[in-house]
Amino acid sequence: MPKLIVVNREGEEKTVDAESGVSVMEAIRDNGFDELLALCGGCCSCATCHVFIDPAFAGKLPEMSEDENDLLDSSDHRNETSRLSCQVPLTDDLDGLKVTIAPED
Repeated sequence: MPKLIVVNREGEEKTVDAESGVSVMEAIRDNGFDELLALCGGCCSCATCHVFIDPAFAGKLPEMSEDENDLLDSSDHRNETSRLSCQVPLTDDLDGLKVTIAPED
């Protein structure tokens, strides 16, 4: 069971346990972080689950799809570590992954 470290918009950090195979978005949502809206429910059709990924884990993540890239382009807060959390499945290799919830657009 991988651990996920989540930093909310106020800078508060919380470590949560998540089932391997769920998306980072599901793990965040299911652990009471209401500020991550995830309006499309994980269908990669909005950017309301935007997070910043710890750069140490960049090489362990699946490649970004063109759809995800296009949606992130709509964010004023996109940076080199931006991902849509619905597009990042949690695996045992990602144990200890740290994500920061991006500011709301």
